[in-house]
Amino acid sequence: MVDRCPSCDHKYEREEGYWLGAVLINTAFTIGLFAVAMVVWAIAAWPDPPWTAMTATGIVINLLVPLLFYPMSKTLWVAVEISAHPPSSD
Repeated sequence: MVDRCPSCDHKYEREEGYWLGAVLINTAFTIGLFAVAMVVWAIAAWPDPPWTAMTATGIVINLLVPLLFYPMSKTLWVAVEISAHPPSSD
């Protein structure tokens, strides 16, 4: 990732630990998606849910979603951070 925005020159990482918010967004999204998928699947397949298939799917969700969603979580974090702390003119 570039250090600064190519169009407005906004410096992304303002301090050490800046991307912790992006990690939080990524983790919350992954846990939410996992929980919804498992609950919906268990309810839809009740009274005999396929636990082995659900476990395998849960493992895949928890391995792939954080990797695939991380760039979007960084974008969302930058948007939240800029709205909360607009960059100064200097």
